[in-house]
Amino acid sequence: MRKATAALLLFGVGFAFGQAEESLTFEVASVRPSAPVPPTGGVYFGPARGGPGTPDPGQITWSYVSMKAMLLTAYDAKNYQMSGPAWLDTERYDVIAKVPAGATREQVGVMWRNLLAERFGLAAHHESKEFQVSELVIAKSGSKLKETALKETSWDPAEPLPPGPPKIKDGGLLSPGNVVTIFPGPSPHAHMTGMAQPISKLTEMLSNTLNRPVLDKTGLAGKYDYTIDYAINLPGQPPGGDASDPGPDLATAVQQQLGLELVAGKAKIDVVVIDHLEKTPTAN
Repeated sequence: MRKATAALLLFGVGFAFGQAEESLTFEVASVRPSAPVPPTGGVYFGPARGGPGTPDPGQITWSYVSMKAMLLTAYDAKNYQMSGPAWLDTERYDVIAKVPAGATREQVGVMWRNLLAERFGLAAHHESKEFQVSELVIAKSGSKLKETALKETSWDPAEPLPPGPPKIKDGGLLSPGNVVTIFPGPSPHAHMTGMAQPISKLTEMLSNTLNRPVLDKTGLAGKYDYTIDYAINLPGQPPGGDASDPGPDLATAVQQQLGLELVAGKAKIDVVVIDHLEKTPTAN
C-alpha cells in the first residue's frame, strides 16, 4: 500500500510510520457511493455502527457517510480541523469494514487512513493554524458541576458509544451520553443533558454548538452529570423568537447553570489539509 504510506508520512502525526502501520488494514472493506436520498426521507445519517468499544467490535457499518465524516474519524479531528474541497460535505458513501480481532480505536483510525489512501488516493499534510477559540474556565462563583451519580460503568469515554441513543426516562439519562433536545415554538430553546461525561465531552458538545474550538482550561478531571437550558435561533425566526424573555444564550447558561465560563482567546491548532482526494473509490 504505497499510497497509504505517502499519505501517512505527509500527515506527520506524533508517532513513527513504517511497516507496522502499513499492515494495519481492515480485513475486508466494501466502499460504494450511496444511492440518492429517497424523496420521502427515511435515511439514517447517524454515526458508524460497530467497531472497538461496541457490542459488535468486528464490523463497522456506516451508511450515507460523508467524506468529511470519514476523514474526521480517520484523523480523530474536529470539523474545524479539516481543510479541503466543498464536496467533502456532500458526497456520501456506504461502508462495511471487517475489523481484525483485538484492534484498538487508534489502530482503526490508521486503518481508515490506509483505506482512504488506497481507495480514494488520499494525500494530506497537517499544519498549524491560529483560531479564535473559547476557553472553558471555572467561573469566579465556583463550579456547580456534580460528580456523576452513575458510579459503576464499563464505558470508556475514549471509545465510541454503543449503537443507538442513551437510555432516557422522564427527560433524564439512565446511561452515559450527551443528548440535546430542541423545543420550537414562540420561545425556541434547547435542553442539553449529560451523564457520566468528562469535561472533554462537554467541550466537544459546546464546540459543535458554537461552531468554534472550545478548549478545556478547568482542570476538572472527573465525570459529571449536568443539564443546560438555553435559547436558540431557528431558521425563519427572529433571534429569541416571539418571546419577550427568550432566556439565556448558551454562554450565559453555562455560567449560570454550571459555574463555568467561556472566555475568548486565540490558539494555534493542528489542521489537516487535503492535498489530493478522488470522489469515486476504486472498485471493491
